[in-house]
Amino acid sequence: MPDTPEALLKEYELRLSAQVFEDVRPLIHEDAVFWFNDGSYLGLDAIEGAFTATFELIKEEKYWLTNIDWISKSDDTACCHYQFNWEGVIDGRASAGGGRGTSVLRKTDGSWQIVHEHLSRNP
Repeated sequence: MPDTPEALLKEYELRLSAQVFEDVRPLIHEDAVFWFNDGSYLGLDAIEGAFTATFELIKEEKYWLTNIDWISKSDDTACCHYQFNWEGVIDGRASAGGGRGTSVLRKTDGSWQIVHEHLSRNP
């Protein structure tokens, strides 16, 4: 499991691009809250549903973060904002997009996990 906030975000990017939620699950706290343009998701089951719907929509997705700015870090919490980017195939056509995001991370039992994520379109 990731031992720094930076390592957690890098691992999160890699695992999201593989589009297998079971691989992403250990990186997210069981009581996490995720806010997306289409709704709010509380807990791993709800978050899994949102990710699974995205994985079904966007095939061969690649997901990455840019301009990561750590606005707060301590021994057991961290918060950053960034630009998120994706590209993939939707209905047989190449597609791409992105927006802005904020993640709050917490060290739990010696490993970092995401406790909150907020992604939205760019204004």
